[in-house]
Amino acid sequence: MGMLDGKVAIVTGSGNGVGRGEAVMLADHGAKVVVNDLGGSVAGEGADKRAADDVVDVIKSRGGEAVANYDDVSDFNGAKNIIDSAIDAFGRLDVLVNNAGVLRDRMMFSMAPEDFDKVVKVHMYGTFNTMHHASAHWRNESKEGRQPRASIVNTVSSAGLQGQASQINYGAAKAGIAAMTIIASLELGRYGVRANCVGPGGFTRMVAQAMKDITVKNPEDYTEFDGMNPGNSAPAVVFLASDDALHVTGQVLRMVGNNLALYSPWEMGEQFLATEKDGSPKQWDPADIGRILNRYVFKSQNPGIDAQKRA
Repeated sequence: MGMLDGKVAIVTGSGNGVGRGEAVMLADHGAKVVVNDLGGSVAGEGADKRAADDVVDVIKSRGGEAVANYDDVSDFNGAKNIIDSAIDAFGRLDVLVNNAGVLRDRMMFSMAPEDFDKVVKVHMYGTFNTMHHASAHWRNESKEGRQPRASIVNTVSSAGLQGQASQINYGAAKAGIAAMTIIASLELGRYGVRANCVGPGGFTRMVAQAMKDITVKNPEDYTEFDGMNPGNSAPAVVFLASDDALHVTGQVLRMVGNNLALYSPWEMGEQFLATEKDGSPKQWDPADIGRILNRYVFKSQNPGIDAQKRA
């Protein structure tokens, strides 16, 4: 028995790299998989059905079930076709993994509007588009008395959660996806749908744009553990897709190599009040704001030094 026996999963952008590793492992654990990939370049140009077809062949060669889909996630109607393809082929949908993405790195002062638009359109709009259509399906199932036990797993990146120069478009999209996922977890829980994020890593086609000397391999071609295998995030996706994770939602995981970490969402830090000497509230004085911020900015830039003494 696999962890995902009887479940049907969609993995967008699963023709290569991270998505490919996730699609193959989901199938290895019993899921029937829709392998979605437009087959374009890293920059989002062109199309080639062989990317998705090849992964379907890999899954079938390992005893799994899969069908290919070639629609563009950034197209609203195309995203509906992706969702429909799972229901048409396998009669249901239980898992949606959003991984499709493109890369157009530039410093902001050199970035053309179309480069910003393209990356945001594929990553953030693409994630919204598929979540929209899948959630509409699951909501209807719930209202018809067929309560889902469904899972959304979206792909994020440290470029959005921690920042990365030259990736203002990619980082903004990934940070937006993290926020959308947390909101989705709040909106969809009543319909039996969980939503979480995984931040993967490894040697992928995208990484190869910046590191020309690396060797990019398919995840299933690694014969022993390698920290740069882009398939290392797949176990987290399998768990989040399974019924063992029915209690897990609204979480953002980082899964790189053999390292697992849980991101803490934006949280309110220490709070300060501007008051008169008698304790009544007053408007902040800019200089007073500066004195407080100086303590904490200095502390963040110089850990281990007593910021209070510097202020």
